[in-house]
Amino acid sequence: MKKFRYSMENLLQVKLKLEDQAKLAYSDARLRLTKEEDKLQALEKRKSSYEDELRLLRTSRLDLLKIKHCEDAIDIMKHQIKQQVIAVKNAEQRLEVARIRLHDAMVERKIQEKLKEKAWEEYLLEFDAEERKEVDELNSFHFRNPTLSEEDR
Repeated sequence: MKKFRYSMENLLQVKLKLEDQAKLAYSDARLRLTKEEDKLQALEKRKSSYEDELRLLRTSRLDLLKIKHCEDAIDIMKHQIKQQVIAVKNAEQRLEVARIRLHDAMVERKIQEKLKEKAWEEYLLEFDAEERKEVDELNSFHFRNPTLSEEDR
């Protein structure tokens, strides 16, 4: 019997490569989101330190220039935090798109693997049927051939 060969093996290999690429894209998107979240956290921490400094300045000897500078810094931090929140949301959207693509690639790969498995099972059934046919032919040849003696059977 011929050797098992899955006719769509090339397609399965392509699906595997697409899944690997989707995994890489997902990990890149996850890394970007983590970086954006870290930036946001650093900005919020910086804003908090400016607010603490402003509280200290207001309770100590009044230095209007430093207080104004601190208030301006807090306003700038608020603006940067708003921008960073938008960047985080964009990164989350990119991550979700990458997750969906990865899921689709995994589903397509699994479908191809199931088809290959099904083809393998069909191959085994055909192989068993052919083997049984050969055994039956050999048995019928031995029992129908009158020239064989009883010892040869």
